[in-house]
Amino acid sequence: MKRNVIWVSVLLCAVGASLQSGVSMQLAADDPPATSTAKPFPAPRSMSEARARAKLLHEAIGGTLQVVHRDFFDEDDAHAIPSASLEDVFSELSRSYDVDMKWLIVETDVVNVDHQAEDEFEKAAVKALKAGKPMHEAVEAERYRFAGPIRLASQCLKCHVKNRKSTEDRTAGLLISMPLIQQSF
Repeated sequence: MKRNVIWVSVLLCAVGASLQSGVSMQLAADDPPATSTAKPFPAPRSMSEARARAKLLHEAIGGTLQVVHRDFFDEDDAHAIPSASLEDVFSELSRSYDVDMKWLIVETDVVNVDHQAEDEFEKAAVKALKAGKPMHEAVEAERYRFAGPIRLASQCLKCHVKNRKSTEDRTAGLLISMPLIQQSF
């Protein structure tokens, strides 16, 4: 049961962290709090922007809650891994809000080839995150693209880094892409 509580924390932190730029997430309840030099998340400038953020957060957290219950609390069939479970939430965010999300391999083994960097933005994001940058971003083809670090604590490494020589934290990444209406000033 403790493992399930930790994974619930992981999933909820991942969603919350993905919506804030440059915030390192905490992977387990027993880990010390991560320090962040990120600036506070700016407040929305209008009610419509606040509503859009609230709807996106509502969908992300609500979807995560459903996936967590489906994948981690079925005692007869609890075999899902957290990142794969969250991909179901990613799919719904893409379908409902045109927000695309993808995991990114930074300092780990290739567990899933779909998580490898595919284009120049993603390759630059890997370099930036490996260098310890809190984020990497760009605007391309009327879409805002963001990459943020996901901390992999020592307990994550048994699956993500098979032949490790140390249990030091590693970094993975989360890619987020959404439409951007650019205004001329």
